[in-house]
Amino acid sequence: MLAKVELLTAIAGTNRGVITAEVDRTLVLDKVVQLELQNPTPQPLAERDRLSGVWRLMYTTSQDLLGLVRMPLVPAGAIYQCIRGQELKLYNILELQGLPFLEGVICVSARLTPVSEQRVQVNFERSILGLKGIMNYPSIDALVSGLETQSPVNALNIPLNSDRSAGWLETTYLDDDLRIGRGNNDSLFVLTRI
Repeated sequence: MLAKVELLTAIAGTNRGVITAEVDRTLVLDKVVQLELQNPTPQPLAERDRLSGVWRLMYTTSQDLLGLVRMPLVPAGAIYQCIRGQELKLYNILELQGLPFLEGVICVSARLTPVSEQRVQVNFERSILGLKGIMNYPSIDALVSGLETQSPVNALNIPLNSDRSAGWLETTYLDDDLRIGRGNNDSLFVLTRI
């Protein structure tokens, strides 16, 4: 699909949206709108198996996420979003780069409440911060599975006030390997399945 290739080409080299000028953001938004018009899954919450999985963030306009990527002392690595559609759970995972044995991970878990066939209310419940080596972080799936059953050992567990830590997310495009979402504060997310 040409529109998909054009979008991925437009976001290549933007470091998830950190390195963009106004002309770049306008081009990306234009490509997103073109792709959204061809959305093969107009009711993503009716196809939760397709929505579920581990997604890697390729581009965003979210100032909260871009602020984390720009942290000067601890370089940000990959950012993932794991969706468990049947359970209506979401996990945002940021890997922190550093010296060997000092690489970290931040994970924020949230409960999803459907608002429409495309939109969910996102209520963040807790945040986990730890060092990968101490937490025994072999993979995203293992981390998320562990979070669903218990709190990780040797990690800082920060409960969040879900009433104050809330937002919404609307899936505007979904196929087998690409997802586009829009959220509160005019945020845009482009993610690829891993």
